[in-house]
Amino acid sequence: MAKKSALDTLLELAQTRTDDAAKRLGALNAQGLDMEAKLALLVQYWQEYSARFQASMQQGITASDWRNYQEFLNKLDAAVMQQRELLAATQQRVEVGRVAWQSARRTLKSYHMLAQRQMRAELLHLARHEQKETDERAVNAAARPKESY
Repeated sequence: MAKKSALDTLLELAQTRTDDAAKRLGALNAQGLDMEAKLALLVQYWQEYSARFQASMQQGITASDWRNYQEFLNKLDAAVMQQRELLAATQQRVEVGRVAWQSARRTLKSYHMLAQRQMRAELLHLARHEQKETDERAVNAAARPKESY
């Protein structure tokens, strides 16, 4: 079994961190999409209710109905504003998650590059060692007296 180097350990740790950051980013993206969908639904509901209010006003409504429509539209306005704030906060968290993932990915790529350099250096060392042994065998073979029959 080959001995595990410190670089191998760093590579594994960096891979784990990158995978974890990617999972967090995926969850944050899903949360952002959910927030956007809820906001779109609230805006659509506000538009529909506002249209009904306008239609009712053209037909004539009582003061209490008018007040009820206004109160409900105000509550919908507040809900839309709150959802926009939640969406903005979620988008900020997504951006922080994206930066964390990119950082983890850069670190992983750096360790991969170091590992490749180390592997190339080891292969070069091995090739030189094999060439040296081959050269020594050739010198030894040439230095031996030839036997005649």
